[in-house]
Amino acid sequence: MGRGTYQPALDAGATSPYAHLRQYVVSRSIPEIADPAVELVPDDPIGLVRRLKAESGEGDVWLCGGGVLAGQLLPEIDELVWKRYPVVAGGGVPAFAEGFQPRPFAPVETLTFSHGGTVTTYRPAA
Repeated sequence: MGRGTYQPALDAGATSPYAHLRQYVVSRSIPEIADPAVELVPDDPIGLVRRLKAESGEGDVWLCGGGVLAGQLLPEIDELVWKRYPVVAGGGVPAFAEGFQPRPFAPVETLTFSHGGTVTTYRPAA
């Protein structure tokens, strides 16, 4: 996750918001993280993701949070899980920012809920 995702957890007193997972915070502005369960990554998020993918026996790598980090990691994204809700909330953070280069994805599954929300899974288009 990036700082924008981690900071609200810190503000609420949660230093390890995903305690059941290995956690990394990619940030150049956080000097240190006091919780040993959370590793600070000051640079090279792509290198981090590639190292995690290369580890044998590991599960998925999940990106939690903002468009800046998502934009940096777009070349390494193997699957998008997009949640949509029938609510208009105004402006927001772009899903992919910072030098984003278009990359085609294709839907592979959509779940629709009774409240009108959907969860769609996308994978890179061939």
